[in-house]
Amino acid sequence: MAIFGKKKSEVESYNEITVMNALKKGDMNVKLSALIFGFGNIVNKQIIKGLLFLLVEVAYIAYMILVGGKTIVDFITLGTKVTGSQLNPETNLMENVIGDNSMLCLLYGVVTIFITAAFILFWREVIKSAYNTYLLKQRGKEIPSFIDDIKSLFDTNLHKTLMALPLIGIVVFTVMPLFFMILMAFTNYDRDHPVPGKLFDWVGLENFGRIFNAQSSLGRTFWPVLGWTIVWAIFATFLNYIMGMVLAIIINREGTKLKAMWRFIFVLTIAVPQFVSLLIIRTMLQPNGAVNVLLRNLGLQGQSDYLPFFADVTWARVTIIIVNLWVGIPYTMLQCTGILQNIPAELYESAKVDGANAVITFFKITLPYMLFVTAPNLITSFIGNINNFNVIFLLSGGQPSCAEYYKGTAGKTDLLVTWLYKITINNKDYNLGAVIGILTFVICATVSLIVYRNTGSYKNEEEFQ
Repeated sequence: MAIFGKKKSEVESYNEITVMNALKKGDMNVKLSALIFGFGNIVNKQIIKGLLFLLVEVAYIAYMILVGGKTIVDFITLGTKVTGSQLNPETNLMENVIGDNSMLCLLYGVVTIFITAAFILFWREVIKSAYNTYLLKQRGKEIPSFIDDIKSLFDTNLHKTLMALPLIGIVVFTVMPLFFMILMAFTNYDRDHPVPGKLFDWVGLENFGRIFNAQSSLGRTFWPVLGWTIVWAIFATFLNYIMGMVLAIIINREGTKLKAMWRFIFVLTIAVPQFVSLLIIRTMLQPNGAVNVLLRNLGLQGQSDYLPFFADVTWARVTIIIVNLWVGIPYTMLQCTGILQNIPAELYESAKVDGANAVITFFKITLPYMLFVTAPNLITSFIGNINNFNVIFLLSGGQPSCAEYYKGTAGKTDLLVTWLYKITINNKDYNLGAVIGILTFVICATVSLIVYRNTGSYKNEEEFQ
């Protein structure tokens, strides 16, 4: 929470205030504010603000006494009482007893941790506010009233007012759920520990050890799936990029006629929802689909023969890459078209005067310019392909299946993201799904940061300006 009602010069000095300096250099009122929220403000006649600070402290203490303390204990133990039948000594009859829900114990514990973190940040601001009020009084300056604080919310501190709600939304609906899911990776919450019937417990790094162990069933699944994920992302990204660029160059060249018509034809594939296109193609490529039936009718293969588009590993992977080209090239073509039209014509004219042919012009002018402008988007596309759920799930469904993989949860064309889906939704191994999600994020974040920091877009920002 920000403290309001200060002139610009005073706001700058306020931002330089630290809790350590406040506790060292402040008077007794400032130091007491660390224990009794708002004490320093109330003493210096900022009564309403001081009482609001105190109200927050009282509310937090009441929450921890009534609810928060138990949620922290349950967070540590993840529940101790199991749901089931229990003998009632008074009636000598078996009765159903509702036990603890480990998932709720984990969730409520995370909520309490975030509330505590917010309270600590609030505590820092309370001390800084008390110290700032003390400094204003020492300098003989006017101490802002509560009305001044409210007015500043719509003036000098308007940015804080506008950012408050989005920030709260990000924390509540993004950061907190992510933290909850990350913690799940350190438990044994799987199909053998369903809630609320059974309890799950903390297991530390055991799940990560199982994933990284190449000799275990999980390891024999993770490493091949990771390898195919990287191969797929490379082919899907760079083939789309190169072929889309070439297509854009061909359409935009001076000798090409009916440019608008060609662009319309390729853009038309984007107008059709992707899931519709992928499901239609999947149906066409089945053993008795339109493609194989057509080949039989033409006498190119026997009546019992068929092309193993999704039955053979190599066929399936090549098919997926080719179909993804058909789906993705139009996007790249549109992007490259706009960039090509902004490359200075003088560069090409100078190259032509110097005797450069089309190949040299492409590698010396067009490609460097394209890479400079599109490098960030190329990285985004690569990460998007690592997490490309739609193409794999809707087209091949991970086929062909592999009995050697962990409980049959993955196929030869599954990516980490589709395997995560199957192992979580179908197999109920939520802890392993969380581990795979964390590892996928680490891979994506590492690749993005390393590659981007080595691109011309980052190093030479003004090179093409």
